[in-house]
Amino acid sequence: MNLFQSVVISIVEGLTEFLPISSTGHMIIAGKFLGVQDSEFSKMFTVAIQLGAILAVVVLYWKKFFDFSNLKFYLKLLAGVIPAIILGLIFGKEIDRLLESSTTVAITLLVGGAFLVFIDKAFTNPKIESEKQISFIQSFIIGIWQCLAMVPGVSRSAASIIGGMQQKLTRHAAAEFSFFLAVPTMAAATGYKLFKHYKETGGFTGQEVKLLAVGNLVAFVVAMIAIKFFISFLQKHGFKIWGYYRIAVGIILLVLIWKGYIA
Repeated sequence: MNLFQSVVISIVEGLTEFLPISSTGHMIIAGKFLGVQDSEFSKMFTVAIQLGAILAVVVLYWKKFFDFSNLKFYLKLLAGVIPAIILGLIFGKEIDRLLESSTTVAITLLVGGAFLVFIDKAFTNPKIESEKQISFIQSFIIGIWQCLAMVPGVSRSAASIIGGMQQKLTRHAAAEFSFFLAVPTMAAATGYKLFKHYKETGGFTGQEVKLLAVGNLVAFVVAMIAIKFFISFLQKHGFKIWGYYRIAVGIILLVLIWKGYIA
């Protein structure tokens, strides 16, 4: 992976991490188009640069994250991240294998897109308008929904937002809690991947450190813009347009795979 490839993939990450269209799926496809060779570093890179994107959440919602008098907030995030930690440790190798599959991404984009087209009508009468009204059990259930995103192409934000709406959260509250939950979830995933890479390779080369630093910086800046856009757009328009987008991209990918343009 060279610097240009890392910047493009990081832009894709920043744009898509908080949209319900799957950042991992888009990064996999972007990597295929850019000719990035599958390697342990490239797989780790697509996870590690998500740290830059989630730091954008911490900056935008810094009052929430640094209000140490609100212990319940941190405990809710802990409850929400437990399912992902457990399943990630159990199925880590299987997840890594799925990261190589363009077909998996195409199919999950299609299926998830069809679901999003109708999701706005599926959950009615939301009652929870802020994080303070969310219970620990509801946080845990939303965390279970989030685990669906371990399959590339599903979308972590879509899974957790839908999980929130299923638990009677408004769109806005579900989206914000999805952002909050991304912080411990992706921090844990990034930390694990970095430690695993360090342990297996004996360290990072100067080029790898450079790519990770630039990648996280780019993802952070782009994600700052994307978060503000998505919250406003979701409140006004819902999920339907994202569903159509996913279906279109999924169909295009299947055609490209069938024609042999993408492996």
